[in-house]
Amino acid sequence: MALRKLAAEALGTAWLLAIVVGSGLMGEALSGGNSALALMANALATGAGLIVLISLFGPLSGAHFNPLVTLTFMMRGDIKPALAAAYMVAQFAGAVIGVGIAHAMFGEALMQSATRLRDGSGLMLSEAVATFGLIGTIFSCLRFKPDFTPTAIGLYITSAYWFTSSTAFANPAVTVARSLTDSFAGIALGSVPGFIAAQSAGAAMAFLVFGWLLKSSPPQISQESKTTPERMAS
Repeated sequence: MALRKLAAEALGTAWLLAIVVGSGLMGEALSGGNSALALMANALATGAGLIVLISLFGPLSGAHFNPLVTLTFMMRGDIKPALAAAYMVAQFAGAVIGVGIAHAMFGEALMQSATRLRDGSGLMLSEAVATFGLIGTIFSCLRFKPDFTPTAIGLYITSAYWFTSSTAFANPAVTVARSLTDSFAGIALGSVPGFIAAQSAGAAMAFLVFGWLLKSSPPQISQESKTTPERMAS
């Protein structure tokens, strides 16, 4: 059973990176130099792909595809440390494989060195905010609307591509893998540590804030606001 979970995490993360990098390559090729169109294509493909992948792999492994998601679930006691560590290895390995698959589909060198620098305090704050929102979305949906979780995550990431200056990587495995593509989706290796540090800070803050928020009892409907047969008849 554990082996199937690890395979699901590796395959799902590989598929996700193939979507992210592949749609970036396609968008860049077809946009005629219009970065807004390329970003729109990249965002829509990633958001839609996430909905499908989480729906597909969620029943198998939880569809984390993100070491920080796995880490926060471990901290909540939802996954044992040994399995969490194995998940993270599978996610990083899958992410790298996914980049190679995307490159192969477009006739590119399988592994490259990204040259696109993504530095500055604004981008670091963006990664913290994006990751905070992602973890918060997951925790809240699992508590109140579990069936909506795949759609909510896909929609959130699509929006975060546009409201953050960093285009919302929000995932250390994705960040490391994207340093291996010198394409629209790439990030220079020197920018990776700052992104991962910011993502980790955002995840830690979300764990604390949403852990506190979601401990409270759901709002109670007052007696006056309840609809009863007697009230409906009056």
